[in-house]
Amino acid sequence: MERSELVELLSPGGLRLLDSLPPYDPAADVVRVVSELRKAGHSPDLVTAVLGQSRLRAKAVPKFGEFAGRMLFTEAGLEQATRLRVAALHAGRFAGASLNRVVDLGCGIGGDAMALAAMDLTVTGVDADEVTASVASYNLAPFENASVLQSAAEDVDLSGFDAAWLDPARRTAGHSNTSRLTRPEDYSPHLDFVFGLSERMPIGVKLGPGHDRDLIPAEAEAQWVSVDGKLVEMGLWFGALARPGIRRSALLLGRTGTNELTAPRDSEDAPVGVLGDYIYEPDGAIIRARLIGDLARSLDARMLSEGIAYLTSRDLQRTPFATAFRVLEMLPVDEKKLRLALQERRIGTLEIKKRGVDVDPATLRTRLKLKGSESATLVLTRAAGQRVALLVERIPPLA
Repeated sequence: MERSELVELLSPGGLRLLDSLPPYDPAADVVRVVSELRKAGHSPDLVTAVLGQSRLRAKAVPKFGEFAGRMLFTEAGLEQATRLRVAALHAGRFAGASLNRVVDLGCGIGGDAMALAAMDLTVTGVDADEVTASVASYNLAPFENASVLQSAAEDVDLSGFDAAWLDPARRTAGHSNTSRLTRPEDYSPHLDFVFGLSERMPIGVKLGPGHDRDLIPAEAEAQWVSVDGKLVEMGLWFGALARPGIRRSALLLGRTGTNELTAPRDSEDAPVGVLGDYIYEPDGAIIRARLIGDLARSLDARMLSEGIAYLTSRDLQRTPFATAFRVLEMLPVDEKKLRLALQERRIGTLEIKKRGVDVDPATLRTRLKLKGSESATLVLTRAAGQRVALLVERIPPLA
């Protein structure tokens, strides 16, 4: 969204037009819709803006739920925005530590700032980009205890704040068609500034879940967050926002509730054991937090092979931290023999999971020439260092 589109959109007529549109339909005839709006006397910039916002509001529903229908977005801002459910947990840290005046440095479209304000904290959002700051101002308008400042994070006077939240920009500049930055030194604000700020006040920092673990400051609590099985972020917490004795945490948010595994440090892997009747695939947050060993011990399980994130046990132990599979049989690893084995079992639909082996599941699935009415799950991995092909049955998750 360009500045000219935003100006049109923020006019009373622009907002009324946006709110009057029917629910976004990706199958709609866009040319016809544009033509009708232009015939009604609306400018090209306004038509572009309202249709773009209608699409983004629909796209934002998984992150913001019913609130998406009254918010404004930029493409890039929505991409990096925190899910409201996760933002509420961020805000809870500040509220729980009685840190009432919070500055959100790099607030984007204002998702985290909204959650902070909803906790009755006084929050100031800061963003260097004019359009993004304006969008955040609109989204935060319902909160009397929230304001937005257009400024570089490094230029803000922090003397009036108790704590800071930072979500460094990890995409190239712009409002759409941006790309992910792969080098932490290119983030904005720079991580030297971010981590240096922790020496002045309590801070929380949102980073990508794949962030280089060697760059995590020793004094930080690092928490990897998974939502409905999808790894979404790594949060770093400093000072009063970090919990005593916890340096590694895996937080899982699912349809059935919240579960967390914590530790004072990376856990040591469990010993490698003989393949049992069950294998377990830990959630991505467990793997990134390097808590696989602690999970294995809680399940009375062993590593299936050294350095591979599959566990195995003789008896089934239900856990929210891993997906369990019952091992039905071991199939041949040789591709030709494997194809024949699957044909004998009339398997026409095959989910292929793999770890520790150089296989492209999509390519292999094509080469297997699957035919039949049955469906199955195949795990290609290593057991005690040797390649194995396991036909497994997924155990339903905990209700």
